[in-house]
Amino acid sequence: MAPSEPRRRGRPGHDQDAVLAAAAKLFTERGYDYTGMIDIAVELGIAKSSVYHHISSKEQMLQMVMDRALDGLFEAADEVRALDVPALERLEQLIRRSVLVLSERFEYVCVLLRVRGNTAVEQHALERRREFDGMVTELVKQAQAEGGVRPDVDPPTAARLLLGMVNSLTEWYRPRPGGAEAIADAVTTLAFEGLRT
Repeated sequence: MAPSEPRRRGRPGHDQDAVLAAAAKLFTERGYDYTGMIDIAVELGIAKSSVYHHISSKEQMLQMVMDRALDGLFEAADEVRALDVPALERLEQLIRRSVLVLSERFEYVCVLLRVRGNTAVEQHALERRREFDGMVTELVKQAQAEGGVRPDVDPPTAARLLLGMVNSLTEWYRPRPGGAEAIADAVTTLAFEGLRT
C-alpha cells in the first residue's frame, strides 16, 4: 500500500480536508463507483484539475476517506488503552468513543462500512477493521478474566454484536448537535447491562 500523500493546501476553503469531505459525502450518497472526480469538483465549485492538485486518484481518495474513519477508531483505542481502569470500563469507553467517532466522521464511516474488499485499497481497510475488531475481542476476554463480563459469553461474538450495534447507527442516525452523547449513552447502557456479571 502506498502511504497517503502529505496534506497539500489549495485555495481557501478548498484544501485537502474539503476535498475529502466532498468525496465522503458523494461516495455515501451515490456510491464510490458512481462518483467521478468531476462530480467532486462540481460539488466544491472548482475545476477538476484543482481536485488532482490535492489527491492524485480516486482510489487514493477512497483510501484517505476510509483511513479518516479508521484513524478515529484507533485513536479512541489508544486513549482507552492508556486508562488505568478495569477492562470492562475500558471496553465500555471504547464502544462509547466508537459511537462518537461515527458521529463526528459520519460519512467517512459510512464509506468504510460499505467496502467489500474488491481492490487492494479495500482489502487494506478491511484488514485494519479486523485489527480493531480484535482489540474489542481482547478487551472482552480481559473483562471476562477479571470477572466483569459473564463467563457464558463468547468474546468474539460479543465483540461483533457490540460493533454491529455501533455500525447499525449509519442506517438511521443523522448527526446533530448534542445527539451523539445521548446515542452513546443508550448504546452502552443497553449493551453492557446484558454483558455485566
